[in-house]
Amino acid sequence: MDPSYNLRKFEPKDLHQVMSINRRCLPENYSESFFISLYKNFPETFIVAEKDGTVVGYIMCRIESGFSSIGFSPFSLSKKGHIISIAVLPEHQRKGLGRALIEKALETMTKFYNAKICYLEVRVSNEPAIRLYKKVGFEIQRTIRGYYADGENAYIMSRRIQS
Repeated sequence: MDPSYNLRKFEPKDLHQVMSINRRCLPENYSESFFISLYKNFPETFIVAEKDGTVVGYIMCRIESGFSSIGFSPFSLSKKGHIISIAVLPEHQRKGLGRALIEKALETMTKFYNAKICYLEVRVSNEPAIRLYKKVGFEIQRTIRGYYADGENAYIMSRRIQS
C-alpha cells in the first residue's frame, strides 16, 4: 500500500464520506442507521482508508456466532467474521488499499473478537473483487441464486483466519 494512505478505525464523523463512497462504488446501499449499528457493535472491524484527511475507502464487518458450514465440521460452534461491504473510490483503486483493508479487518476479527473464519458474498460478475479475495486466501464455497436485488447470483467465499 502506498505510504501516503492511512488506515484507521471508522469514526461517526466519517459517516457521510463512507456513505458517499458506498453509493458511488456499489449497487447495494445501506441506511445511516445500518452503518452506525455496525460501528457500535463491531467498532474494531469498521476501518477506513484516508489520504490527506479524506476518506477514500472503507471496509465494514460484523462478527457472528453459530454453527459453521464453512471451513469447519458442520457441528462446530465458532465465531465468524462477515465482510458486509468494502469499497475504494475508483481513482484510488489498484494501489493496494482493498487488500490492506481486508488484511486489517481479518487481523482485528481475530485479535478483538476471536473469529476463526471469515466469509463474504460477492457478485459472480465482479471479477476484480473475486481476484482480490482469492489473492488474500478466500475460496469460493458455493453460489446463492438470485442473492442480489437485481437477481444476480452471489458466490459465498471464505477463509480461515486462525486455527
